[in-house]
Amino acid sequence: MRVQRMQQDQAVISTKASSLVLLTGATGYVGGRLLRALEAQSHRVRCMARRPEFLRPRSGPRTELVRGDVLDAASLGPALEGVHTAYYLIHSMGSTSSFEEQDRAGARAFGEAARAAGVRRIVYLGGLGEGSVDLSPHLRSRHEVGDILRSLCPRVIEFRASIIIGSGSLSFEMIRALVERLPVMITPRWVSVPAQPIAMTDVIDYLVAALELPTDGHRTFEIGGADRVSYADVMREYARQRGLRRFMIKVPVLTPRLSSLWLGLVTPLYARVGRKLIDSIRHPTVVTDPAASEAFPIRPKGIVEAIREALGEEISPR
Repeated sequence: MRVQRMQQDQAVISTKASSLVLLTGATGYVGGRLLRALEAQSHRVRCMARRPEFLRPRSGPRTELVRGDVLDAASLGPALEGVHTAYYLIHSMGSTSSFEEQDRAGARAFGEAARAAGVRRIVYLGGLGEGSVDLSPHLRSRHEVGDILRSLCPRVIEFRASIIIGSGSLSFEMIRALVERLPVMITPRWVSVPAQPIAMTDVIDYLVAALELPTDGHRTFEIGGADRVSYADVMREYARQRGLRRFMIKVPVLTPRLSSLWLGLVTPLYARVGRKLIDSIRHPTVVTDPAASEAFPIRPKGIVEAIREALGEEISPR
């Protein structure tokens, strides 16, 4: 029995070593965490970045670094050569120009290059939101990127996530800044919109598991934590775990635009993307399709454990 298990383990290691994985967005929060998880499991990884030299201190000696940009189609061929699975973790929300057009152009260029290189699978992390409603530009763009990749590549696994809870996650850091800085919060109506926050570690588990998921075509999975809560609930739980007394006064007059200006005053670091995110918050982000729980053995954490885990992480908030 022990010999058989050793042979199985060696076969898994051999498969990981022979299948090249391309990781885009490794300089970002999710990509950086995913890189460490892939390296820890002995996957053969190539990271593509506009400035790969910034990744060397954060990557292992066996990880290959290449220069590439989804808005520079000529740079994508060499980056994708020999790749079995590619992670697409890119968005343009921080852009000063039209982020929707940049997202569209980047996805199209990457999908075309992946198809030409014979990439077998693309794993994409998007945003959770019901597609039949009038989506915000941010969520609409996230869904459109998935559609573009599916139109060009034979196998795309898309994860649509709710609020990601982790030290360094933009949504979590905005919540952190608001609760830490405001003893009394005048809160708009959107703080009551239901969501299903998911721990960063659970997101990484899904992304890694997607490498081994048997599939002959496209799959889309909605992923969220164990609890359905509101942004106000997340703020209250964060305050409770930090030992902070906070008071919320709800008012119906703060529009998404005014809310983003308010957010920019309190957390100027996020002013550029604040409005884009808050425009999306008006939409419920709850899981309605159980496909993820059926396809993966992952059982996501609840909000209490997710926040406790985030506060215990060594990554410093930006």
